[in-house]
Amino acid sequence: MNDLNHIISTFSNEDKQRFTSYLEKKNKRKDTKNIQLFKLLLNPDLNSKDICFKLYGNHKKEAYHALRKRLYQSIIDFIANISLQEEKAVDMQIIKYILASRTCLQQKQYKMAYKILDKAEVLATVHHLFPLLNEIHHTQIQYAYTNPAVDINNLIVKFENNQKNHQLEDQLNIVYAKIRQILNKITYKGEAIDFQTILNDELNNHNISINDSMSFKSLYQLITIISLSAFATNDYLKVEPFLIRTYKTIIKHKNKEKQLYYHIQILYIIANTLFRSKKFNESFYYLNLMQQHMHNNQKKHYKTFILKYSLLFSLNLNYTNKQDEAIAILNPLTKIKHQDIEALLDIYLSLIMFYFQKQYFKKAHTLFSKFYHTDHWYTEKAGTEWVIKKNLMDILLHIELENIDLVESRLLSFKRNHTSYLKGINQERVLIYLALIEACYKNPEKATSIAFKNKVENSFDWIDKKREDIFVMSFYAWLKSKMENKNLYETTLNLIESAKPILK
Repeated sequence: MNDLNHIISTFSNEDKQRFTSYLEKKNKRKDTKNIQLFKLLLNPDLNSKDICFKLYGNHKKEAYHALRKRLYQSIIDFIANISLQEEKAVDMQIIKYILASRTCLQQKQYKMAYKILDKAEVLATVHHLFPLLNEIHHTQIQYAYTNPAVDINNLIVKFENNQKNHQLEDQLNIVYAKIRQILNKITYKGEAIDFQTILNDELNNHNISINDSMSFKSLYQLITIISLSAFATNDYLKVEPFLIRTYKTIIKHKNKEKQLYYHIQILYIIANTLFRSKKFNESFYYLNLMQQHMHNNQKKHYKTFILKYSLLFSLNLNYTNKQDEAIAILNPLTKIKHQDIEALLDIYLSLIMFYFQKQYFKKAHTLFSKFYHTDHWYTEKAGTEWVIKKNLMDILLHIELENIDLVESRLLSFKRNHTSYLKGINQERVLIYLALIEACYKNPEKATSIAFKNKVENSFDWIDKKREDIFVMSFYAWLKSKMENKNLYETTLNLIESAKPILK
């Protein structure tokens, strides 16, 4: 999907109507084909040649590409204008106040100027606009000599405090950028890195700590950084109180609706953390809040988040004994096109897991056959952890389908491709698990023996079930179902139920 098609695919129905009206007002000639091209691009079944022929009756490549280029520029202008109208209204009002006050000061209308600056200061403070507050305080201090009622020492204190907040925001932005870059090396390049130590060092080096003066964006970045820590360490239970406490700070902000995108992101992060901590009811609660906000502002961000929301909702259903409902949600989503490739891949793999737990192995294998790209491609799109889960699922599927030759080749491939990485991140237990499932499939009659159960028990350094990752437990459930000769889905649910935190 190219840039133009990608942008158009994100438009809501209202956006499409507004953009069409924008083009109609902009067009000076009646024979301009930009509206026609825009409507044709909305049809995903048409390729460039089809669209070119419909526009010109032949294949005028140069005219077509020139028209696409003009339409692309119109879309950029349209998006910029909408953003200015929706997102920058407060900023522009404050800038107007500052400019008006400076004009009054130059004309020696000092009393009027300070009244205007007071209005600007209140507005900028409410919305945590530190750069604009800096300009306001700078002007107030510069002309303090003209107003006897001004307490210059108080102004200086406010100016210095605002500078600290502004610097904190900048420092947090730097840490956020560094942490995201480091996580990309872990997730998408398979590098073995001590993430937790690096995170702690970065936060300490930049003196990052939460306070009530932080902007909405900064609080979002801090929440994201902490949630990335949980992702890297699989310890979601530890960060959960911080995320919820921070969210309660966020919802007090008067500009939370102005930054709706960040608000929805945060609700998703919290809901996902609660799911990974096996607190399904609480996760549903935040998912419902997320859905409500997805419908705000004419569903502006609905299309962006619908896949993530649907996936997380279905995962919660699956682990609360509502697997058929979970499958019903995800199944239609495997037939759509969407720009969020990573979410689509997660949906495919989750649905395969649902079918596998339901012992619909042929259905799971049919869906698995849709993964026709190389592991390198999937690593770039969804990350190393996703590829490892996919390959483990592949091995288990072929064991259940009794494709013995394929099991052998998949086992060898997994060891060859992932051993170094797993040892590098101290996750040798995946390799231990692999050895156990190999022993299980080679000697299935021994899987229920006391000797094999003892071998499994002594193979791992077990951690508290409440802290254990829900997907790790799901893979272990397969082994446990073989040892106990019980239904896989029931075994999975019982294992998860035994690990759920006791809520106070």
